[in-house]
Amino acid sequence: MAKKAFVKVMLKEEVLDPQGRAVLSVLKSSGYKNIKDVRVGKYVEILFNSEKDKKKALEEVSEISEKIISNPLIEKFDVEIK
Repeated sequence: MAKKAFVKVMLKEEVLDPQGRAVLSVLKSSGYKNIKDVRVGKYVEILFNSEKDKKKALEEVSEISEKIISNPLIEKFDVEIK
């Protein structure tokens, strides 16, 4: 059975999130006054052709995430394999 990886990429907490600020502004102006902050990220799904054990798949997706999907200077990522 093929494995699927789910990668969530978010800006690091210390990095300003202009897109999140824009969403927050729209929410507040739309009457959602209880919202404190918004951070916007990206979500990537990767489906493997061949079967790999979960550990090897996690290693490979972590490498892909670090080298290609995210910018490690300003972003952090989280990987889940199913």
